[in-house]
Amino acid sequence: MNDNSLVYLTRKPKIEIANPPLLVMLHGYGSNEQDLFSFAEELPDELFIVSVQAPLSLGFGSYAWYTIHFETADASKFSDIPEAKAALQKINLFLDNIIAEHEVDSKNVFLLGFSQGTILSMAYALNHPEKVQHVVGLSGYIMEELLPKDLAFKNYTHLDFFASHGTVDQVIPVDWARKTTPFLNQLGIANEYHEYPVGHGVAPQNFTDLKNWIVKRL
Repeated sequence: MNDNSLVYLTRKPKIEIANPPLLVMLHGYGSNEQDLFSFAEELPDELFIVSVQAPLSLGFGSYAWYTIHFETADASKFSDIPEAKAALQKINLFLDNIIAEHEVDSKNVFLLGFSQGTILSMAYALNHPEKVQHVVGLSGYIMEELLPKDLAFKNYTHLDFFASHGTVDQVIPVDWARKTTPFLNQLGIANEYHEYPVGHGVAPQNFTDLKNWIVKRL
């Protein structure tokens, strides 16, 4: 399916429910909308799930939200910031349209990202706290270059985050992810942070923990 240039997949609730909570999945660099969608069937039956394909084609079924410069170890130069900001605008328009077209609960919206998708999910929630309530950030970090200048004046009281990272992640250093909790705490945002003895991926226990976290918010 195609909406405003973004391809996506949907899984409707498995049970009869009016205005189901919405969960939007944003995949990582070099992947596609099928990746995170592969465990959609394991998530709670109540959810209306949408998995989105990033706009930049890398060829052979691989996509990205923005360009990454893998040759640098400097977090501030790791990502193409203008492209990332453009991706946030696309996500904003996409989310508005999904909510308008489907009878979902706009007051119970989850963003679930992996890696690059996590960076954008976190940034989106901090830019648009009025449009999302819950963020699941897997193997990513908060990119401060994407955040609004008026952070201190936004209302984040209803937001909560689940963040996790592999202790031996070879793509995004765990040290970058460990800054998540103190950053969110400063803003008074409820959050959980977990680490697992894996690389750049989702451990089985990680999935169990995030699923339980989601269930408590339905």
